[in-house]
Amino acid sequence: MSNSKYQIALGASAALVLTLLSATPLFAQKQPPAPTVKNIVLVHGAFADGTSWSKLIPILEAKGYHVVSVQNPLTSLADDVAATRRAIALQDGPVILVAHSWGGAVITEAGDDPNVAGLVFVAAYAPDAGQSANEASTPYGITEGQKSIRVDIEKFAYMTAQGIIDNFAQGLPMAERKLVLAVQGESYGPMFDEKLTVAAWKTKPSWVVISANDRMLPPAMEEASAKRMRAVATTLPTCHLAMLEEPVKVAAVVEDAAKNSLKK
Repeated sequence: MSNSKYQIALGASAALVLTLLSATPLFAQKQPPAPTVKNIVLVHGAFADGTSWSKLIPILEAKGYHVVSVQNPLTSLADDVAATRRAIALQDGPVILVAHSWGGAVITEAGDDPNVAGLVFVAAYAPDAGQSANEASTPYGITEGQKSIRVDIEKFAYMTAQGIIDNFAQGLPMAERKLVLAVQGESYGPMFDEKLTVAAWKTKPSWVVISANDRMLPPAMEEASAKRMRAVATTLPTCHLAMLEEPVKVAAVVEDAAKNSLKK
């Protein structure tokens, strides 16, 4: 082969190699990792306090999340929403709101905050705008847990000891059930009839944990809420306190929301 022909062939080969290499993933620009929400704000329900999340918090913190548990006054929907908004305001970035039971009504109202990236409902109410928690639940009947609610002369509600043991926390070991009983707080009864003004789940991506063995809120309501919200739903064979009975599985749902809410 003449020198000129050799140079032409060599040049063509080099051009072909460069073309092939430039088409491979090795030369493709790497995409930045999808953003993950790092702030988790937990909102407890009625007849309870922040200890509802005592098993969930260390699991999430071990994964690198910053976790805050709101202490709801349980004196009105407006008061609980205000407490939750204050907690959101203290976070340095987007937030995942996680609620249990009555807390679902609270985050449905408070979740329209621009810093909220996603919502997680754990065995929780999820009323529509113009609807109260009681109105959301009534079509599904009265549960055994709800039958054990008593109201004092000042309209504050509490559950009987038997109600807590058998129909609120029945999936937990007896020692844990007694702890739930010891920390239960009174909740202002009329707040369950307060109507919401917004439904944040209409604009924020949502995840739902359905407690199949719930004796406090109707599992059928939880299922219907998940469908109405078009939420990512997970059903667990748990009592009302799913986050204490299956904390690892509930934490996995929260983490899924943290990793994927900003993609939606």
